[in-house]
Amino acid sequence: MALIDCPSCNKKISDKTEECNHCGFAMGHASEEDIARKRNLQKYLKSQKIQTQSMIAMLMFVSGFGFMYWGGAVPGEVQYNIAVGIAIIGFVWYIINRVRLVFVKKSN
Repeated sequence: MALIDCPSCNKKISDKTEECNHCGFAMGHASEEDIARKRNLQKYLKSQKIQTQSMIAMLMFVSGFGFMYWGGAVPGEVQYNIAVGIAIIGFVWYIINRVRLVFVKKSN
């Protein structure tokens, strides 16, 4: 008896079980095509989640950058420092999400 990852929820289950204890995916009645389709769906959903996070990060960067230059904040004020911080956090978060997306797309 070995532990494998459930194609639906990615939790550890026995290779002898008929269905997943966590999500109820019917392993015994699933063909290889069904399992591959479920894995592709999970990969797609994960990439969509990362792309959504990338969009939020880009919006943070643009709003921080915009407030920094067009919001009337003067360098040295708290508002200016917050705008710079939000722009930096948004930019770094965007780069991290793009790298994560590359790794998700390359994984098989």
